[in-house]
Amino acid sequence: MTSSAPPVLPISNAQPTESQAAVATPAFRLFITNISESLKNGFSQRRPWAELADRSAFSKPESFSEAAIRVRKNYSYFRVNYLAVVGLILAFSLITNPMSLLLLLGLLASWIFLYLFRPSDQPLVLFGRTFSDRETLGLLIIFSIFVVFLTSVGSILISALLIGSGLVCAHAAFRVPEDLFLDEQEPAASTGFLSFLGGAASNVAAVAPVVAARV
Repeated sequence: MTSSAPPVLPISNAQPTESQAAVATPAFRLFITNISESLKNGFSQRRPWAELADRSAFSKPESFSEAAIRVRKNYSYFRVNYLAVVGLILAFSLITNPMSLLLLLGLLASWIFLYLFRPSDQPLVLFGRTFSDRETLGLLIIFSIFVVFLTSVGSILISALLIGSGLVCAHAAFRVPEDLFLDEQEPAASTGFLSFLGGAASNVAAVAPVVAARV
């Protein structure tokens, strides 16, 4: 009498590929990592603050055209510093208005966790009601309009941006750019804080297919 042994199933020890590991990485973590790296690369290209505040380099422009030329040259050279100043003014304005800061953070968190990085196969359920992607998008748009236009958030953001832009233009108009060596520094300036803008654009491009698929 012959005994038949059960067939042995092959065991696969294949390791996950790099593409599978990349897919397994949460999209939100990649988004935050790309933004933080872009910010670090951008701020590494900032000019010395002592050079920005050198009193001996200030003089009154003789005409509006000369002031415009100074603004263009100084912005090309101090681009990162100027954007940092505007960002600090914006941050200070929000910190001194904690309610507006909480509303803005709540708005950003709503878009990030309820729409952009929420799995498409997990519908939004609030108060026992299931919302489709279109309904979720509509609610977020209404909430955004309410926060920006019907609260103090919009006025605070606009005021901070106007104040920061005014300070930057005033500094750039009175700062003499002859000692900045723009011809040598121009290529480096093009890879400065614009790297953050490029990183942000790539992040938006990565999120765009998700938004398009939901809509």
